[in-house]
Amino acid sequence: MRKRFAVAFTGPSNSGKTTLVEKVAKILITKRKVAIIKNDPKDKAHFDVVGKDSDKFSKTGAEVVVTSPTRTTYFSKREKSLDEIVSMINDFDILLVEGLKTLPLPRIAIFRDTIDESYFECSEAIATDESITLSDYNIPKQITLLDLNNTTQIIEWIETHAKEI
Repeated sequence: MRKRFAVAFTGPSNSGKTTLVEKVAKILITKRKVAIIKNDPKDKAHFDVVGKDSDKFSKTGAEVVVTSPTRTTYFSKREKSLDEIVSMINDFDILLVEGLKTLPLPRIAIFRDTIDESYFECSEAIATDESITLSDYNIPKQITLLDLNNTTQIIEWIETHAKEI
């Protein structure tokens, strides 16, 4: 079995997490199989059209898989642990997790405009842009500082720090 790795991204709403995960994934996918898990803590995401078969099936509470020649979509009404999700996806080299800050994964916290210092305890690195003056904050020495706009630097950090799972 080949080695698989995971890293997480966290940060306040509208900090740029999704944009960064998308940029990183587009680069990594050229050489590796990439999987992404996104947490939706406020249950705001909408995935289906009311009245369509997959919506009707999903509303039963059953586990639903919709398959076609170009994709497979899995709908679940049950919360899954990281291990359960990893075993479902299975075929990947690197897993990018957005959110889920309680998971024991190496984590990059993303900030624009202001840094929420409460993220320091669950992050190994922080990525910021020019909207933040780092000297305004007491950032712990063990936290790596990354440039939010330097995708190459962020990928190098991921390749060095991602956790084997």
